Amino acid sequence: MSKGLLVMSLKQLVNNKQAMDEFNQLIDELIATQHRTMEQAGSVQEVYSAQGSISTLRRLKLLREMVNGSK
Repeated sequence: MSKGLLVMSLKQLVNNKQAMDEFNQLIDELIATQHRTMEQAGSVQEVYSAQGSISTLRRLKLLREMVNGSK
């Protein structure tokens, strides 16, 4: 798939309010799961891994801005 087609497909997702709201709700649930993982971590590596996951999930919440461009 070319980059142009990929951007167009993503624009359809990010400009659909209901779909984006559901996507962001899923991301929030996954972040909460990673917070619980950090609380129960048995090693520093598990904490670091959960922190990395949370960082990535938070970036996904900015998908609309990344696809549509900064305003």
